[in-house]
Order: sequence, then structure tokens, then C-alpha cells
Amino acid sequence: MGNQLTKSMDLNFKVFGAGEPVIILHGMFGTLDNWQTIAKKLANNFMVFIVDLRNHGRSPHSDDFNYSIMSEDLREFMENNWIYKATIIGHSMGGKVAMQFASDNPDMINKLVIIDIAPKTYKGNHTDIFDSLFALDLDNLKSRKEADNLLAQKIESYTIRQFILKNLYLNKKTKKYNWKMNLPVIFKAYDIILSNSELSEPFLGTTLFIKGSKSPYIDDNEFERYKKHFPSSSLVTIKDAGHWVHADQANQLLTILKKFC
Repeated sequence: MGNQLTKSMDLNFKVFGAGEPVIILHGMFGTLDNWQTIAKKLANNFMVFIVDLRNHGRSPHSDDFNYSIMSEDLREFMENNWIYKATIIGHSMGGKVAMQFASDNPDMINKLVIIDIAPKTYKGNHTDIFDSLFALDLDNLKSRKEADNLLAQKIESYTIRQFILKNLYLNKKTKKYNWKMNLPVIFKAYDIILSNSELSEPFLGTTLFIKGSKSPYIDDNEFERYKKHFPSSSLVTIKDAGHWVHADQANQLLTILKKFC
């Protein structure tokens, strides 16, 4: 996987509204569509870009996949779209990309929002998801409903299954189902995704961490340690929300984002 920079990555994106730029980055297995509802509402006050990270959604696939490379993707995306400075919002894996970008390009960030992820290495908990996805026989799959039934054998949560199935699409030419995401590369890079971003320099800019009260990803007791990397940071907890804060409590999240951004 390495840290070498690769050729330019033409990231897929959508943009809404006008004003100061805000860029939203999704998490692992996600796509820009996961954030479209939030983006459209924020667009009343800002120009909001939602982006498919490499190997996700409709963005190109590549064997190279780590936080330094995805940070470089974001820098190129901003430059290609004449964005000199933006507020960056990142959820989960996208939050780690945002943290890496803040370390690499602090002058290109207005404010930083990190949603339900921390600057640390995590233990993996996606084994059942990966096993279920690789077990799907896409060549013979007849419908999304069949895919949901098969995934349900190991993935109990309907919400998580529907979130993952947004990656499934029917190829009009072959009449067979395919994944939008580059599943083999994501799986191969899973340890890299779980690892901490390579934060060489503290980001001194205004930073907001947002956590779901039901999520274990941000530990309140560790927050002072996060300030080593983000000394101007604060933490807000959203009640009755799990890791997918934007799905569980969209209105609460939107209120916080409008006030902060």
C-alpha cells in the first residue's frame, strides 16, 4: 500500500448552495449519498460539497489506499475546484482523512468537524460484514431483497444492511449486480483504516468533535489526549445516537453544524 503519492484521482462529487465552502467526507462502506440530506439543508447557508472518497461510490478505484493518499486526493480536489480554504466535516473513516488533511494542509482549513471517530487506532469489528459481503454470489444474485436476506444471516441490524446495500447496483449491460466500492482493496487495507492518521503536526485551528451517546468510538475520558493533536478542540455529545449520527439524529446534528460552521 505504501505512502507514495499516486496519479490524480478524479473524485466524484455533488455540490449544493452558495457561500463559504463546506466539504463532507463519508465513512468506510459509505458514499456521498449518505450525506445528501444534511448537505442540502446546510446549503441554505454554505456551498456544500459531498465527495466519494477513492474506492467508494462513483469515484475511481485504486490499489493505493491510505490516509496520506486520501489527504492528497482532497487537496487536489480542492485545488481543481478553486477552493482555497474550506470547513471540512468527516465522519468515521472520513474523519480520519479530515484529521490527516488538517495535519498536512492546515492553511486550507477554516474549521474542522470530526464526527464519531478519534485520533487513535481501533480494534476491528467488521469481520461479519466482510464475511457476508464476500459470501454474496453477485453473478447469480436475483434482487436486492435476496441480498438483504443473505446478509441478515450474519448482520442483524436492518439499518447497517441498508447502509451497505446502497453500494449494490445492477449493471445494465451484464444484467448482474456489482459493488460500487472496491471491496477487495478496502478489505486488504482494513488494518490501515483502523490505524491512526499520521499526524505529524498539531492542527491549531478550531475543531469540533461530535460523538453519538450510544457509540463507543469516542471515549470522553480520552478527550484530553486528543488535544495533543487538536489543542483548539471541543466535544459535543448527541443523545440517542449511535455511530451513524447523521442517520440517528439528523436534526440535532444539523443544528450543531449550522451553529459551528
